[in-house]
Amino acid sequence: MNSVRMWYEKTGLTVYTSHLDMNRCFTRAVRRADIPLWYTEGFNPHPYMTFLLPLPLGQAGVREPIDIRTEGEISNEEILRRMNSVLPEGLSIVDVTQPVDKVNTIKYARYKINLVFASKGEAEGFAAGVTAVTEQGELMAEKRSKRGVVKVNLCDFIHSFEARDEGNTAAIDTVLLTGTEKNLNAGLLVDSLCAEFAAQPEKLSITRTDIYKDNLIIFK
Repeated sequence: MNSVRMWYEKTGLTVYTSHLDMNRCFTRAVRRADIPLWYTEGFNPHPYMTFLLPLPLGQAGVREPIDIRTEGEISNEEILRRMNSVLPEGLSIVDVTQPVDKVNTIKYARYKINLVFASKGEAEGFAAGVTAVTEQGELMAEKRSKRGVVKVNLCDFIHSFEARDEGNTAAIDTVLLTGTEKNLNAGLLVDSLCAEFAAQPEKLSITRTDIYKDNLIIFK
């Protein structure tokens, strides 16, 4: 049995695919690709496959990890080739490696967020406003937790935040707490910022670009 970490990209219309459907899609893909997966034991054997940090609905990712276990002899390069021959448009395997870090070491994630407005003035005003709010250090919102819905200060979950206007687009580069202990959905952050300024962007995109351990060391 070999442990393998596949890194996939999720773009285009596939961002609207739920995590459950993503699981089904990849399960079908590894079977079609004839990857010799290791199956769990017991009364209901199933192929071992774990999404380490599932993407929320509507968000893209450029290097997202999935762990699988294989049997027999198959190279990482062959897994990549076979998977990309069967995955649908919008999903692709960008790398296949041996797992280095454990999932519980994930602490942060970087997001690129673009909000397109009707005018440059709206984008400029929004970028300036959200910068001021995050620098001030208080943005209250309701967040789901194990204890139910609680009101929290989202700024406590922000490691870094930069917003700038690029024409009629407000571009945000932010690093948020992400992991098993503390995490912030980038979508909740955007919704709360838009509500704070009654902003109505014409278009929104959220892309997770990197996953980190402590001290912003890249998760491998």
